[in-house]
Amino acid sequence: MNRYYVLKQVGLWVLIAAITLFALFPFYYAVITSLKSGQEIFDVTYLPHAFSLTNYTGLFSGSQTFPRNILNSVIVSFTVVALSLFLAVTAAYALARIRFRGRPLLLFTILSVSMFPQIAVLAGLYEMVRVFNLYNSLLSLILAYMIFTLPFTVWVLTTFMRELPIELEEAAIVDGATPFQIIFKVFMPLLWPALVTTGLLAFIAAWNEFLFALTFVSNNNQRTIPVAIALLSGSTEREIPWGNIMAASVIVTIPLIILVLVFQRRIVSGLTAGAVKG
Repeated sequence: MNRYYVLKQVGLWVLIAAITLFALFPFYYAVITSLKSGQEIFDVTYLPHAFSLTNYTGLFSGSQTFPRNILNSVIVSFTVVALSLFLAVTAAYALARIRFRGRPLLLFTILSVSMFPQIAVLAGLYEMVRVFNLYNSLLSLILAYMIFTLPFTVWVLTTFMRELPIELEEAAIVDGATPFQIIFKVFMPLLWPALVTTGLLAFIAAWNEFLFALTFVSNNNQRTIPVAIALLSGSTEREIPWGNIMAASVIVTIPLIILVLVFQRRIVSGLTAGAVKG
């Protein structure tokens, strides 16, 4: 029995190690490649022999617009998260607490919007961006990203808000609280796990989005990070700045890793609470 238990534990840890290696190796290889210079980049090595920050300094020197691209992604991502959470909280309150005809159908319709692939709505969104004269502006990206971040955010917050005790709302109404006071003073402190979860997922989606950013923006100063990295290229394979591409990939990945590590407990609790009921 003990021998079987030991073998089971060993097998479990071997499986965990294999999955961890499979998940982390691409990022690890990107890091060590970003620290190489010259022809060393084309030498396949798995352990670093020397460290060089040339690729990192090259992204922020000269006429590079990479710092501006980072700022654009920060502005777009945080704006999308703020607007999505504000609209989703108010919509979730109405869908979870107010009884009206067609409520389940409306909730399903909101969720079904996120089922369409980006390419299916690209032409229609482009026409809207052109008509409203938003081409080459960050506002076009903010509006486009919210189409896909809002449905999921509304769905999760609605499910979470249904779990909150009705007595809290009744007590607030007796004390003369308005609907907005109930939402932001009574429910908001209890919604933090769900808000962190949905906000972080919306941030990641906006931070990594490529298709809309490539289509709606053609000015280098207005581009976001994914497009800026994709446009780092050369005329031949040897001339492609692989070191700069790897360095840029590491730089844009680190903020996401930090956010996940900081909020990992709230993310788990938010996803668990949102899965209690449909």
